Amino acid sequence: MRTLAGTYSKAGLFLFFAALVAACSTAPVRQGTRDLGVWTASWYGPGFDGNPTASGELYDMNALTCAHKSLPFGARLMVTSLRTGRSVQVVVNDRGPFVRGRDLDLSRAAAEEIGLIGPGTDRVRVVYVGRDLRYRKYIKGGVAGAEPFYDGPYTVQVGAFNERSNAARIKEGLEFNHKKVHVTVTWLDGRRFYRVRVGKFGSEQEALQYARGLADEGYDARIVPFESPI
Repeated sequence: MRTLAGTYSKAGLFLFFAALVAACSTAPVRQGTRDLGVWTASWYGPGFDGNPTASGELYDMNALTCAHKSLPFGARLMVTSLRTGRSVQVVVNDRGPFVRGRDLDLSRAAAEEIGLIGPGTDRVRVVYVGRDLRYRKYIKGGVAGAEPFYDGPYTVQVGAFNERSNAARIKEGLEFNHKKVHVTVTWLDGRRFYRVRVGKFGSEQEALQYARGLADEGYDARIVPFESPI
């Protein structure tokens, strides 16, 4: 009877076990390359540094990140300037640009990498190279803050902010892809919060289905009772 070692070469055994280990591990990045075409890129920096992005992270102008209107948070893009030929890889963690005719807003650090600081805008080739799956969120059923026997309507909350301007910017970013985005205001422990919410749903199941889509996009979504917007 032949042994396993007799059937396979040492190289074959190494590849077999390497593949087995890889299959049992969970990669944080989903691979896959797709040419998204030639876009107009701009950059944003000091005026936004330290403010919350649409993904919930604080904007760091020295990190290699970018804003896009619809790509899910965590999408990794290779951006190449057609003018300088220089490239940089960035992660989508925000929504924008909010200026007509622009497709991508790079962080200051990313803009420096490809020579975009001086011109301000540039034509760039953009290639999707995968997604950092740590940006995906997951939610379960259940309504936060509901009274016993509450029976609707419902909405989906994606964030609460002390500054109205931050809530307004997140709202504007959501409106690229979602309808009925609104802001409510509440006081908690003497502090005022502006809460950004999406939709109005008659049933918890409808709200849950929509919330899961937002969570997959990368938003911290939770189902709450609907309240009239400010």
